[in-house]
Amino acid sequence: MQRKLDVIIIGAGAAGMMCAWQAAMRGRSVLIIDHMRKIGEKIRISGGGKCNFTNLHCTANNFISQNPHFCKSALKRFTARDFVQMLRDHDIEYHQKRHDSNADESSKGQLFCNKSALDIVEMLQFNIENAEGKFQLGTKVQNIKKDGAEFIIATDKGDFSCESLVIASGGLSIPKIGASNFGYEIAKKFGLNIIAPRAGLVPLTFDAELLSQTKELSGLSVNASVSCAGKTFREGLLFTHRGLSGPSILQISSYWHEGEEISVNLAPDINVFEVLKDARKNQPKQMLRSILSGIVPSRIAAMIAGFSNNDTRIADLSDKKLRYVSDLVSSWKIKPKGSEGYKTAEVTLGGVDTNDISSKTLEAKNTDGLYFIGEVLDVTGHLGGHNFQWAWSSGHCAGQVV
Repeated sequence: MQRKLDVIIIGAGAAGMMCAWQAAMRGRSVLIIDHMRKIGEKIRISGGGKCNFTNLHCTANNFISQNPHFCKSALKRFTARDFVQMLRDHDIEYHQKRHDSNADESSKGQLFCNKSALDIVEMLQFNIENAEGKFQLGTKVQNIKKDGAEFIIATDKGDFSCESLVIASGGLSIPKIGASNFGYEIAKKFGLNIIAPRAGLVPLTFDAELLSQTKELSGLSVNASVSCAGKTFREGLLFTHRGLSGPSILQISSYWHEGEEISVNLAPDINVFEVLKDARKNQPKQMLRSILSGIVPSRIAAMIAGFSNNDTRIADLSDKKLRYVSDLVSSWKIKPKGSEGYKTAEVTLGGVDTNDISSKTLEAKNTDGLYFIGEVLDVTGHLGGHNFQWAWSSGHCAGQVV
């Protein structure tokens, strides 16, 4: 015997729960199905447990998609300030992260919970249940088919039917908290195109040769400017035992493709060539690494001096050699071997092709009543709360029509 509902949402994450809340408030009977036993796990673990839940400067310019205009409608109809008002209405305290004045605009305006990310999870759960929405957790969807105007969802806990089916199952990032390709498979079953997924906002890895040169720097962080594919991000950079991480690297990883170089400026506020020339004139007996230690941390200075094969008295270095050393600091060219992959990626790039989805309703153009929201779509935000805002915006907009 089937249990009939108006709306079934598959995925109890940020987008799915926002959609459920809004639909239930409209008097629709709503059920959220998830194969995990806990709700909102990505919310819970984000921002060090404080959840970077939005960004005050969030616009369509902060997103990557084959169709860069797709996200505009939802983001304009439910903004960061709209979500902040929800928190205020529920007495959830929050704060804005402080940033270096030179940091990228896309990273400024990050908002975090004062107490715990669970405040947001509990807010969503309370409002869904208060509006008589239901959760069906620890439940595996085995098959979905459309029968006339209804969707039939077969699960290991019984069968369900609904008028509106919302896929909010996320992408492939962080499989340990339940990420899977479920949403992509459902999209393909109903004839929608998939933009090839790949890991985004993810640390980059080095080959053995480059690691042997940088392994002594593991754990060291600096403010850096990192460029690739015409994009530049300036924030913290962290050397790891596998390669590079930190906000600037996570940001650029979403634009980097295997085989490409990235360019790293380890001293973005300094004209390194001029500093070296002045040192050659005024401190001629100093070793190169000593001079570089006044520009970058001493361990990086030693690495750069070693790379250059010019670790000698600075008086002995020509302008050409000084320029070469300067470029190693200000435009260090690196070809990463790869990334750490979905296990540590914060998001998944690619996904359901937005050309197959209505930007106003999030409904599939070829299947009435089928909706896709959140990370499962080919809409990926920059680091700094933008991906959560896309979840809130897309979920809210779909929740008004399902």
